[in-house]
Amino acid sequence: MSTHQPPLPQAAPAAPEWPAAPGGSYPGYVSPIPVVPTHLGHAITSEWTKIRSVRSTIWTLGVFVLLVVGIGLLAGALVSNSSSSDDLSDGNALSLGFFGLLLGSMCIITLGVLTTASEYGTGMIRTTMVACPSRARVLAAKAIVFFAVAFVITLAASAFVAMTQVSMLSDVARTPTGGEWLKGTVGVSLYIALLGLLSLIIGSIIRHSAGAITVMIGAVLAPLVIALFMFSSSMARVRTALFEYSIPNQLSVFYSNSLSDSGPSGWDPLWIILGVTAVAFAGAYALLEKRDV
Repeated sequence: MSTHQPPLPQAAPAAPEWPAAPGGSYPGYVSPIPVVPTHLGHAITSEWTKIRSVRSTIWTLGVFVLLVVGIGLLAGALVSNSSSSDDLSDGNALSLGFFGLLLGSMCIITLGVLTTASEYGTGMIRTTMVACPSRARVLAAKAIVFFAVAFVITLAASAFVAMTQVSMLSDVARTPTGGEWLKGTVGVSLYIALLGLLSLIIGSIIRHSAGAITVMIGAVLAPLVIALFMFSSSMARVRTALFEYSIPNQLSVFYSNSLSDSGPSGWDPLWIILGVTAVAFAGAYALLEKRDV
């Protein structure tokens, strides 16, 4: 009588032989996940997803459009119904758009700061830097996306207000020239977008939302307010310089309504803000490369 023999153990199946990866750290293995070299376009797509998916963008841009359009149309209606509307006989209706854009610029400044500083507050910047280790690429992508959004929204709002005001005041104001149209729509939109971009850079440098917003609002309003209280004749030159180079005055230059007879004129404010933004961008990049996230 034969005894029961247990089955012999079978050999485990051989591991698949992966083709060797040239120059790889693990010869014989190739990841089934495709590896795609990243570039600036990926970073721009990421930043666009961020800026359009947060509520702060909708709120700030919504308030911006409301201020620009609402104040612009209100100013046009008041002037068209006023008995003193003859004051515009030597000017054009585009100049009334200044008031709404001056207040609306605070919204663009706020959004610019939040685009960078809010990530440091929430810690999201660590995830961003892990996904894209190139810090210059991250900063450039944020700048490109924000500038495009700010410029398009400002251009749309300012152009709508300009066309509406010209039609409302066609009987009391002269028709703007082509150059005045260009400065009152495209020129001022570029200036506002660059001002917001400067705020974005300041937010990257300070890394604190409230602090960066305070700095930018001070930069916009402080020179003009300080100049108003310089009564001494010995400070006349300083007072004049503060008037001429204050941001509200540079903004009014696009509408040919400068607060002084000297100082920036034509397209000068655009080159000034462009130079300041470029210097600030270089400083922000240098700090971003040296500091930890």
